[in-house]
Amino acid sequence: MADSANHERFDSWLDHINRACGPFAGQVTDGGFHGSLQEYHANAMKLSIVDAAHSRLFRTQYEVARSNDAWYYAVFQLDGETVLEQGNNQAVMHSGDITLIDASRPCSINYTQQTKQISLLVPRHMLEQNRRSGELPCAYRLNAEMPVVKMSQRLLHESMKNPTLNACESEAALEALICLLRPVLQVRDALPSKRDKQLERVMGLIDNNIQSEDLRPEWIASEAGMSVRSLYRMFADKGLVVAQYIKNRRLDLCAQALRTVSTTEKLAGIGYNWGFTDHSHFSTAFKLRFGVSPGEYRKRWQ
Repeated sequence: MADSANHERFDSWLDHINRACGPFAGQVTDGGFHGSLQEYHANAMKLSIVDAAHSRLFRTQYEVARSNDAWYYAVFQLDGETVLEQGNNQAVMHSGDITLIDASRPCSINYTQQTKQISLLVPRHMLEQNRRSGELPCAYRLNAEMPVVKMSQRLLHESMKNPTLNACESEAALEALICLLRPVLQVRDALPSKRDKQLERVMGLIDNNIQSEDLRPEWIASEAGMSVRSLYRMFADKGLVVAQYIKNRRLDLCAQALRTVSTTEKLAGIGYNWGFTDHSHFSTAFKLRFGVSPGEYRKRWQ
């Protein structure tokens, strides 16, 4: 009976995790399971406080395919020990440490003991801004003693003490966190491989022709001097899909335009400028990526 009750508590906790953070599978590990979750939303700041013990969460390609790939999870360890894995990397987290997990790739989170951490949703377009090639270092432990890690922890906690932050203030706090962490993430960048350089050239080709209706994988492959199959494989190696990358790149540029152009500019015109010929499709795709409609996004920045 006790074992059954333990699994019932776990199933309830896992259901809450899935609603707050996206699809995860999970299992109880040896020891007495404990789990709770608190959600915190203040406009752009969306995070969960996870308290858990003797359990494991993981995402396979199945869970990834059912989720929104527009995010990274920035994990701020508060107490205890957690082991996070993604790709070939493993981060053993202790109090004060920070790490990054890519929502578009499989991962594993093992709560080996009583643990408390904050999982902050970081929009992909903000973290990857001005970056074309190479992978961000996910499941790397950023040591609690690093000055920028200490400052990032303080900034996050101070932001959480102010739930009345408006849209611009909360997005500014999120951007400040990203600016603090970006240097230590870039320090771990490896020298770009020949394939990374080739991918960078292709992404440059996409950027230079992002407004064209002819921007399709077949055209890109032809211009880059490769087969369509090689193009797909090159993107797949980075956890990307060509068509999805193009759409997300267009949406990110639309979001940038909504923050900067005149309020008299028509929404349909902004979408059209960046390759969305159908306004209904543009509006639906924008809301899926950013959580709000183009009109609401512009209002928040006004």
